[in-house]
Amino acid sequence: MKNNYNVVIIDDHPIVIEGLRNLLNGIEFITIKAAFNTGKSIFGYDDLKNIDIVFLDIFLTDSNGIDICLKLKKSHPNVIILAMSSQSERSIVLQMLHNGASGYLLKSASLDEFRQCILEAIEGQNTFCNQVKEIIEKVSVDDLKSVPRLTLREKEILELLREGKSTQEISDKLFLSFLTVQTHRRNLLNKYQAKNIVELLNVVKLNGLL
Repeated sequence: MKNNYNVVIIDDHPIVIEGLRNLLNGIEFITIKAAFNTGKSIFGYDDLKNIDIVFLDIFLTDSNGIDICLKLKKSHPNVIILAMSSQSERSIVLQMLHNGASGYLLKSASLDEFRQCILEAIEGQNTFCNQVKEIIEKVSVDDLKSVPRLTLREKEILELLREGKSTQEISDKLFLSFLTVQTHRRNLLNKYQAKNIVELLNVVKLNGLL
């Protein structure tokens, strides 16, 4: 372990950045070098090659953390990316890991949790705050490899759901029975562990499935 690790924070809420600065300042081996309000700003940062850890918000105004994570790991494979969010959807956690993140923390996590996660990430482990850990422990090794893909029919139905079409309208459009469309909707919710259609569409968008 080095004596000091350079850190960048990416979050579109200034109050979150300030709060995280105050939190991380309590960790003696951490130096915060910069903070950005947009995901794309990190790629214009001149000293990126000397950054060890990036705290990356999932939901950004100009992009999403899942895409930024993948792009950042491709250009700087040695950087440690720790995802942050106020939400702990299982599919998003898995996609961040799939795209190269070393961990996932809720913004409500304690200083001790942040410190422990940083230490574990530095040691090369996948790391999570306690609440996210409970979700991950229920996931199989195969689940960590990929997010379920959509079939052609599922894509057709999701496109129409995204347009605001009702089950009956989708049934008429695709020449399927009402019951068949209902079954597809239910299966999609189960497949992506979503509570409702709004959450399902959000998961699909964040994972780039459409």
